[in-house]
Amino acid sequence: MAEEKRNAVPIARRGLMLVISSPSGAGKSTIARTLLEKDRQIGLSVSVTTRQRRQSEIEGVHYHFVSQREFERLRDSDALLEWATVHGNSYGTPREPVEQAMSEGRDMLFDIDWQGAQQLQEKMKADVVSIFILPPTMEELQSRLHRRAEDTEEVIQTRLANSRAEISHWREYDYVIVNDDLQAAFDAVQSIVKAERLRRDRRHGLFDFVEGLVQ
Repeated sequence: MAEEKRNAVPIARRGLMLVISSPSGAGKSTIARTLLEKDRQIGLSVSVTTRQRRQSEIEGVHYHFVSQREFERLRDSDALLEWATVHGNSYGTPREPVEQAMSEGRDMLFDIDWQGAQQLQEKMKADVVSIFILPPTMEELQSRLHRRAEDTEEVIQTRLANSRAEISHWREYDYVIVNDDLQAAFDAVQSIVKAERLRRDRRHGLFDFVEGLVQ
């Protein structure tokens, strides 16, 4: 007779803030999207941005698209956990939904650049797990940007020019993955998440669990 599958012991924990960054075209968005599809414990932190919406993007799913005036209002009222200006557009993370998720033990995924990651680490270092995705070569990075076919040639060249500056911040991240194989890179991210969820300092439910064991 097959052995019945045992249920995992439920131990309460604080949610983690998973930050995935990379230069444009290195694969962070694909990895992030796949992680959200496969892991129901992770929700996406939807940023606000002043950038124009692309045809493939949905309001409230990919971003909250706002005017520059509205963005400045959110920033000045401390309603953003982090914000940055990238390629002439402003991006920021709304504070309230993130804090709510953390308190309920849900993980939040952040698809942001090094500037945003730096601000989150300064404010909530104990909660942040940061991963930087590198391309295998700069030639491959350029090829991926062209295959994406969502930006003009001028924008692509701007992104390439900025990529070296972005890559220079790799040392500021907890983990660094070279995306020369998308599946292998994704598997590495999954392994990191599983390990970080088991950290003792995140599992506040262990106090009651251990006390129950030794009584």
